[in-house]
Amino acid sequence: ARERAPSKRLARRTASASYVWHASRAAMPGSTHCIPPSPTMKPSAPPTRFPKNKVRILLLENVHQRAIDMFHQEGFYVETATALSKEELLDKLAGRNGHEAIHAIGVRSKTVLSAECFELAKRLLCVGCYCIGTDNHDLPKAEQCGIPIFNAPFANTRSVAELVITEIIALSRQLMDRSAECHRGGWYKVSKGCCEVRGKTLGIVGYGHVGSQVSVLAESLGMRVVYHDVIPKMALGNASQCGSMEEVLEQADYVTLHVPRLPSTKNLIGAAQLAAMKKGSYLINAARGEVVVVDDLAEALRSGHLAGAAADVFPSEPKKNGEELFESPLCGLPNVILTPHIGGSTEEAQAAIGVEVASAMIKCINTGVTYGAVNFPQVDIMPRVGTHRLINCHRNVPGVLMKVNTALSQAGCNIFAQQLTTSETVGYMVVDVDVFTSEECMTIIKSLGESIRSRILWAQ
Repeated sequence: ARERAPSKRLARRTASASYVWHASRAAMPGSTHCIPPSPTMKPSAPPTRFPKNKVRILLLENVHQRAIDMFHQEGFYVETATALSKEELLDKLAGRNGHEAIHAIGVRSKTVLSAECFELAKRLLCVGCYCIGTDNHDLPKAEQCGIPIFNAPFANTRSVAELVITEIIALSRQLMDRSAECHRGGWYKVSKGCCEVRGKTLGIVGYGHVGSQVSVLAESLGMRVVYHDVIPKMALGNASQCGSMEEVLEQADYVTLHVPRLPSTKNLIGAAQLAAMKKGSYLINAARGEVVVVDDLAEALRSGHLAGAAADVFPSEPKKNGEELFESPLCGLPNVILTPHIGGSTEEAQAAIGVEVASAMIKCINTGVTYGAVNFPQVDIMPRVGTHRLINCHRNVPGVLMKVNTALSQAGCNIFAQQLTTSETVGYMVVDVDVFTSEECMTIIKSLGESIRSRILWAQ
């Protein structure tokens, strides 16, 4: 008979805990599980510690040093690279051709994680996108493979908003053209076509994190703000919500776009929408390159219908820095500001993004918490001292929870906490149990036909 007194005593302990990695004897090849001895009780079989320095983190595209430092402080093995070819990336995810399979990967906006990446990444626990956008990755496939993806929806909001405001003022004063003329030795002191932004109308298409921040900054300059979003949003300050995008276009002196990349936003602004804008108005795109039909925008600028434009994003963008890499129909047009996707490229934003995304990844790796994931059921349970944590992702079909609970009951385990959250595709469950039966329970759970990924952690 098992001694139950220690377990009851531990159940009354409410202090938070952290989890330590261990390798389970029941681990399947290529997967990572954790099962250590309890500090106050001895499990039925001695486990083998999985060293933290064997947890491999791959960070690409110059992720901020703050993030790298946080992973090092956890004791993880960290590898960094500016960029990898598709084959190199697949090798590291799959652990082939002499590479150890990685447990987590951090990327920015250039790296694309396809369905093939997630299918091969048998040890991948999570993905961190050190940016706002995640639409260049196959999110549904990642979910089907049991891999949560985290991003930083707030950290670079201010930087993008400030760039937009800067471009509004620069376009109004034709600053880029005057600067280029001076660099060439010219001197053209003119006021024709230049104006103040005070009293002008700014139209915002997409009133999310960035759009609403632009709204606040624009009002502080004395601008009138109107906006449209497909989801009703509370106006900040004195901004006015419009019933349609067309209503925004026809009255705005400046139109700024802040929408995600979706099938419904592809080619959102084309010839018809540009023609609906006021003559002499300006267009700013800091959203996604596919949102604007660039050829139509170039024609509207050449015809003089628009007085200027700014673009920070493009349908096709170079994968590396360098000369003679970029081409666009907008190149060479007067009063057009072109920037290489630098909306969030400030030291402050990158540091904040590094902390936000690394924190989420570390929580997921160490405790199984998925709060903040963009593609995955969200679970957030406080760790409990002296327990083993069972983590299971499974296909969301009827009867799975009954099978799991039956397995827990048959093993005679004592459950301290349990949380299950589902999406249309998968279910994600975290269960804190006593240390005596955890490995037996996990063996049964992993054998279920509906299981996708499972692992064990130990709270200390």
